Amino acid sequence: MTAKIAYDEVEVGTELPAGTFPVTRATLVRYAGASGDFNPIHWNEKFAVEVGLPDVIAHGMFTMAEAVRVVTDWAGDPAAVVEYGVRFTKPVVVPNDDEGALIEVSAKVAAKLDDQRVRVDLTAMCAGQKVLGMSRAVVRLA
Repeated sequence: MTAKIAYDEVEVGTELPAGTFPVTRATLVRYAGASGDFNPIHWNEKFAVEVGLPDVIAHGMFTMAEAVRVVTDWAGDPAAVVEYGVRFTKPVVVPNDDEGALIEVSAKVAAKLDDQRVRVDLTAMCAGQKVLGMSRAVVRLA
């Protein structure tokens, strides 16, 4: 597969379609099983509060992966992402209810690079707080 977006059709400032990703306690349990990360801050409310967190929090790598879906969906090929990095700024707090939390992600092309590549800057928010900082992906386009 290759990216479905043509480099020549993209300009700096091009906004990618935004995404909203729900996170529930069940989501965290499934992710823990898949990743092998069973740290109790991700599933045990009592433990999370005892260590100073407001509640159970989502795994950082899960949050990072959900955010980059905006980029991979836009590009049309996950392999088009050649670099990706973030800073974890705030946790995604996941209450024990039927709704959980929502990670809201927006992104835009911040720079056109050489070799058909662009840098995409992402903004990931949850409950009105930025949960990822310096979130950037480099994508090789068609």
